[in-house]
Amino acid sequence: MATKKAGGSSKNGRDSAGRRLGPKAGDGEKVFPGNILMRQRGTKFHPGKNVIMGKDHTLHALIVGAVSFDKRSHRTYIHVV
Repeated sequence: MATKKAGGSSKNGRDSAGRRLGPKAGDGEKVFPGNILMRQRGTKFHPGKNVIMGKDHTLHALIVGAVSFDKRSHRTYIHVV
């Protein structure tokens, strides 16, 4: 009978946690100033009217309003109106 566990299984089991990226508010949803609209890596979505981008490319609402997505000239903009 073996006194040690098989070596292969102890080398497994490493992975990083998901980063929880993506939209945090949908089209037409009511948001408040400071609310996060989109968490992203890079500028997949660009800030539109009443939206500001943080240093990690997170998009935040500046006013109370409804979220609106607008696609033009190969870019998708997020507005709060």
